[in-house]
Amino acid sequence: MNTLLLVLDLIGTFVFALSGASAAVKRRLDVFGVLVLSFVAGNFGGITRDLMIGAVPPAAINDWRFLAVSLLAGVLTFCWFPGVDRWRNSVLLFDAAGLALFAVSGTQKALALGLNPVMAALLGMVTGIGGGMVRDVLVAEIPTVLRADLYAVAALAGAAVVVAGSLLHTPPTVTTIAGAALCFGLRLMAIRRGWHSRLPVLASISTKSLELQDRIRGRKQGGED
Repeated sequence: MNTLLLVLDLIGTFVFALSGASAAVKRRLDVFGVLVLSFVAGNFGGITRDLMIGAVPPAAINDWRFLAVSLLAGVLTFCWFPGVDRWRNSVLLFDAAGLALFAVSGTQKALALGLNPVMAALLGMVTGIGGGMVRDVLVAEIPTVLRADLYAVAALAGAAVVVAGSLLHTPPTVTTIAGAALCFGLRLMAIRRGWHSRLPVLASISTKSLELQDRIRGRKQGGED
């Protein structure tokens, strides 16, 4: 189980770090900014989880491999961004993968430490959304989890699968894969089909507000040019 959790955490750290580095490059940050954003996006969720369950010092600080994979993702993105950005909406794709991996690994770690199932699922969700929230804040964007499309719900669904598997004594590897696949699938479908969890009227108002903000930004940029 410990090996599985470590592998999931490292892979989740890497893909979340890719999302952070990609967002930094798109915002034209320098190499230091790219590396900082890659580390924060890749590790903040795991650090939050470890602090909440008393696993100190957090693995992301205590184990050099987390720093290594974060910096590797940042350097790869900074040097070969066209290759990393080959897919449309690459930041969202990497974010969805990181969300899925961290949601299930956070839940598994919480269960392994004896937390009750409900709190374990919530902690898994927090692990999944933490890095993406801080990444968005650092690049001056509204965090994805606070927007219309499904995000926290997808993480909670994946965490719930892991909890259900634990209660049914299903092999951890099976439930981990199933939970990650469900979370990633829900997030991907939400991105592609525009699924959201808000009332239609509120979603319409929010969409018009965002469009108005984009127009204002465009006019300001045009005036500055």
